[in-house]
Amino acid sequence: MDTIDPQKYQPAPDAFAGRIILVTGATAGIGRAVAEALVRLGAQTILLGRRTQRLDALHADLAALGPEPAVALLDFERAQGDQYMALTEQIESRFGRLDGLLLNAGILGDRSPIEHYDIGVWQKVMHVNFNSQFILTRCLLPLLRKSDDASILFTTSGVGNRGRAHWGAYCASKFATEGLMQVLAAELTNTKIRVNCVNPGGTRTRMRAHAFPGEDPLTLLEPADIVSTYLYLLGPDSAGVSGQRLNCQGSSDA
Repeated sequence: MDTIDPQKYQPAPDAFAGRIILVTGATAGIGRAVAEALVRLGAQTILLGRRTQRLDALHADLAALGPEPAVALLDFERAQGDQYMALTEQIESRFGRLDGLLLNAGILGDRSPIEHYDIGVWQKVMHVNFNSQFILTRCLLPLLRKSDDASILFTTSGVGNRGRAHWGAYCASKFATEGLMQVLAAELTNTKIRVNCVNPGGTRTRMRAHAFPGEDPLTLLEPADIVSTYLYLLGPDSAGVSGQRLNCQGSSDA
């Protein structure tokens, strides 16, 4: 049997048929590209975002491409426990289980030295990028356990396992994310749930433009160009792959 290259992965036409997958940060950039690919491949996709207008627009764009996606509104910066539980109950009531969870939402925060880093911004970045991901995952685990083949996929970064000056809370939040992934993967060994993280690399998104304002965006791949690795890790062909950190672009940690 040939080894699958995640960066060149092409799923079978029916690989995602009937799979129920939630995508956070779905309204723009990589989240939108992955959500569109999932809908086109027949997945029942749940689009999670924090702005109603953007979610409605995305729903309208994707509804004609495959199974009509569901929409979920949740602002990770402000959400309280009852809102997480309400989301969980809504998914359970409508679908009964969850087969995939892509934790893609995140914010950059300041690009400044630790000595001068704003404490409020630090707390906000750590909460949105890490704490909220833990809370959502913890709430949804019972629904993932009901799946015969479930995948949890965290989003990391080139600064997620190697510190870099002036990347502050974003860097720290991605280190924490990778640690959470490893802990959860170890705890879920011998279950039907696999847990991994993916590093998209330099991609033409708003966050990238904010982080590197002098960079020529035309030198970067579009989000749609890197979805193969996401689809591999969210789909059935990655069964048995857990606790791994995969890059979408070569071996670079850009």
